[in-house]
Amino acid sequence: MILQRGAVTSDWLALREPADAAARSDELAARLAASLPETGGVEIHDLGGGSGALGRWLAPRLPGPQRWVIHDRDERLLALAVATPPSGAAVTVEARPSDITRLGRADLAGADVIAASAVLDLLTEDELAALLAACAPPRCPILLALNVAGRVALVPDDPLDGAVMVAFNAHQRRMTPGGRLLGPHAVAAAVARLRPTNSAVLVRRSPWRLDADHPDLTAEWLRGWVAAAAEQDPALADALGAYEDRRLAQLAAGELMVTVDHVDLLALP
Repeated sequence: MILQRGAVTSDWLALREPADAAARSDELAARLAASLPETGGVEIHDLGGGSGALGRWLAPRLPGPQRWVIHDRDERLLALAVATPPSGAAVTVEARPSDITRLGRADLAGADVIAASAVLDLLTEDELAALLAACAPPRCPILLALNVAGRVALVPDDPLDGAVMVAFNAHQRRMTPGGRLLGPHAVAAAVARLRPTNSAVLVRRSPWRLDADHPDLTAEWLRGWVAAAAEQDPALADALGAYEDRRLAQLAAGELMVTVDHVDLLALP
């Protein structure tokens, strides 16, 4: 979606879009909408916006004419965002090829809302600091949705669930050439930086709830979860093939339910 820390395909984004839409906090969207003027129009900058899924969910929940500016490094995804804009004749979309870790205040000039979805956990502490500095002092609301929380619950449980979750969370916090990724620590790090600015900071859960009604997404998520755990902890690799097979068989039989916790954050100046 940004940063190229793992390929993000249009197929994966399309697969997860309905689950993302069901998970994001309607309460925070309503509070954001209530903070905006009812007339005159608003400009929303979507950071790491990919194919524009956040806009398709959020635009109908916000007032007035809207201008969406989508920042992302992947120009193929940006083309999809322009081709599939949010519904409504009063919504326009501009694509801006950008590395969001290098944005400055001038890049966000004119924004009435700054938003992002499934982005924070891919940043390092320094990158988060730079991103929030580009927004600072918070001159407009900031909505940061669907941040990894580090908690996964599977039903029925399995003796390997805990080990896989620990290894996956460590993978989310792995070192990269740019520094250690924030992973599940991202929301706490963002809150710590936003609260001293006198922003009102609201945090709400936004979990994925996956089951046999979402077979393709659940299977794809499971394979990625297991693969990341195996990469992080090779000692688990021998056991993880059988674990993945068991879980996929349970999914095919309609027996598997998964809750993948995420967290939404809204900062109001």
